[in-house]
Amino acid sequence: MAAHMKSFELDLAFSAGIWFFSPAASRFHARYGAELTIEQRLDIARTLVPKGLRAFEAHYPNEINEDNVGMWKSFCAATGARVLTVIPLLFYDAAFEFGSLSNPDEAVRRIAIDRTIGALKLNRALDTDFAIVWPGIDGYENGFGLDFAAARRRFASGLAEAMDAVPGVRIAFEPKPYEPRGHILYGTTPEGVLLGRDVEAMLRSTENLRLLKEGHALCCMNPEIGHVLMGYEDAPYAFSWPLCEGRLAHSHWNSQPLGNYDQDLNVGVISPEIVDSILYTMKMHSYREHFGIDINPERMPVDIALQLNMDALRFANDRVNALDHEGIAFSHAKPARARGWLEGHLLRARAPGSSAATPWPRPK
Repeated sequence: MAAHMKSFELDLAFSAGIWFFSPAASRFHARYGAELTIEQRLDIARTLVPKGLRAFEAHYPNEINEDNVGMWKSFCAATGARVLTVIPLLFYDAAFEFGSLSNPDEAVRRIAIDRTIGALKLNRALDTDFAIVWPGIDGYENGFGLDFAAARRRFASGLAEAMDAVPGVRIAFEPKPYEPRGHILYGTTPEGVLLGRDVEAMLRSTENLRLLKEGHALCCMNPEIGHVLMGYEDAPYAFSWPLCEGRLAHSHWNSQPLGNYDQDLNVGVISPEIVDSILYTMKMHSYREHFGIDINPERMPVDIALQLNMDALRFANDRVNALDHEGIAFSHAKPARARGWLEGHLLRARAPGSSAATPWPRPK
């Protein structure tokens, strides 16, 4: 493990959701700026590509669709960026008031399945890496008498049906415990892993079965830091679940107090040590995918916010790379011979050059 940690480097390839490039309205306040068209958002995005923003994420059909995909292709050709994922919009429409893929009304559920199929087709046409699926409106407030198993089965089978209609496109499922529903289906990271196993067991297309037989995961995950912490999960432990199954197709980055509403603060604003611990776990598991920035920069320009987030992850990665990997591996393997050593090492790593730091020899 020590040898791996010294030799493997995380590639900080950044992506960002085009949705937060425009000021958002809230039920508590008006927009803090004029709403921007997709063209105006891409004009801002163009200035960030030279600074390290490599890819973009967009919802289907409101942000990217068959009519404006040419504009997206022109943007990518001119900048060298790419569309990383096309996300089916399964939470906003009034039709989805009582759920999308899990809706008990088969007519509404059909709309959700067909929209997912449309998004997967666009993912395939653009050669994206995956399609994020977030079940924000699939859930409940009053669980009394609710057939939870049936709701989960409707969601999983609807997703499997869409995947079989457009085989070969990976899903990156994004759990969230609550908001906008009081309780969202598959709300925690382990539940997302279970969904992946259930959906893959339902796949029937020849292409998907071939990929599964070859060892590929097709229903993967896109955990978001804020959502993980809303559910009081321990972030590095939570990320280890999809990592150890080869299901971590992507990751969404921001910061968040434990519990609370979904704040989408800039990376490292709250509990920056969590960033380091997740990166260390990802490095242990040889994560090679993108780092998606998913923020809500209400009170600063989006270009400044994205620069801050990319810098925060770069600085954290430098801290992680500079750690004593042999000492850390030893402290995990021989904890009785390294009592307190890891905490002392991390304290010194977070205060480089401090005159107050006393020598801290590696345990033996």
